[in-house]
Amino acid sequence: GFTDHVALENEEWNPWDAEEKNELAASQQRYEANLKMIKYARSHLEQTSLRVQILGKAAIGLYLWQHIFGGHLEPADVTAQWREGSQKAGKTYFSFLTGPSVVPGYFSVAAEHVVLVLNGREPAKVAYAAQWLRHAQALLETRKLRHVAVLLLGSEQCRNAWVLPLLKRNGGFVSLLFVTYDCAFVNEEDIFQWPLGVATYRGFPVVEPSWSMLHDPRSYLCNFLGTVYKNSSRETLMEILKQDGLDKLCWIAAREQWQPQETNESLKNYQDALLQSDLTLCPVGINTECYRIYEACSYGSVPVIEDVMTPGDCGNSSMYHSAPLQLLKTMGAPFIFIKNWKELPAILEKEKKMSLQEKIQRRKKLLEWYRNFKAWMRQKFINTLENSFLPSDKG
Repeated sequence: GFTDHVALENEEWNPWDAEEKNELAASQQRYEANLKMIKYARSHLEQTSLRVQILGKAAIGLYLWQHIFGGHLEPADVTAQWREGSQKAGKTYFSFLTGPSVVPGYFSVAAEHVVLVLNGREPAKVAYAAQWLRHAQALLETRKLRHVAVLLLGSEQCRNAWVLPLLKRNGGFVSLLFVTYDCAFVNEEDIFQWPLGVATYRGFPVVEPSWSMLHDPRSYLCNFLGTVYKNSSRETLMEILKQDGLDKLCWIAAREQWQPQETNESLKNYQDALLQSDLTLCPVGINTECYRIYEACSYGSVPVIEDVMTPGDCGNSSMYHSAPLQLLKTMGAPFIFIKNWKELPAILEKEKKMSLQEKIQRRKKLLEWYRNFKAWMRQKFINTLENSFLPSDKG
């Protein structure tokens, strides 16, 4: 009776016309290809068996939550004292908390599994991170927490040895460590390299690719908006750009002093430069990896990267032998890598000869790669936590 009637109605009711059906089929194929690419091994319908609270006490947490997870935060106001969001992924229900009101020692009563996003870039930041870690350790010892993982904005010289004694393998309490830059102790077992991402602390947004971003001609061959440090390769870059008047073909805005805060105008200028340039020049700073790389990807502007190691303790790890930028190279980033800025004039000559159609294809490839890269990092993060935090089925 009733159920037959419902089934019959469902069969007859078709909200899609042919065109929409085709679009649906095409997007379904893209979706399935993506899932395959990131080795998505688990069904969405699995029971949630893990609840993980992520506490964002470094701006890199916003890259994790908003850019990699595609998550939202309430309230939307970036100056709010307290912001939160949640999302189910794989077997896990994630909640994310950030803002000045999230202070050391704040863990919700329900949280048994915690990811601390901490800043370890300089001694004062390490001291603050240590406060959080001490609180987490106390809660583990009283069995209020079961697992702690750390996502660390590491030192640009990879001087992160302070965190090693805290790892479980060394008698500590931290189960997993995700760390930025080419840290030599990354082992893909309990220490993983994590991308630096965009400068969320300067308000760099999540960018949705648009038709015009892909198809419009761009006014400039390249851009570089940034600080030119004395006696750095950035000075060499400036000289080379001026030599043949190449600076006329590129959007160049050099300053002598680094400014930590963007104004609305300077951020808009910078975003326009990325959107209006086919290439984004990425000279090394204190580290080869910089926010600019990921920001260029967001706008389909190909990063031209000075592929040299910077001073410090960064370098090859037991897992990777392609430092710097091991993570990006391993993931097949479609960037232009150069060893010396003297190679730039030849690259720009080649750019001049490229057709718009070739540039459109290259942009598509870059934007697609970046989307897949973020999806892959998200899946890797989830799988790593689940494999470590969930009880094993073996015996």
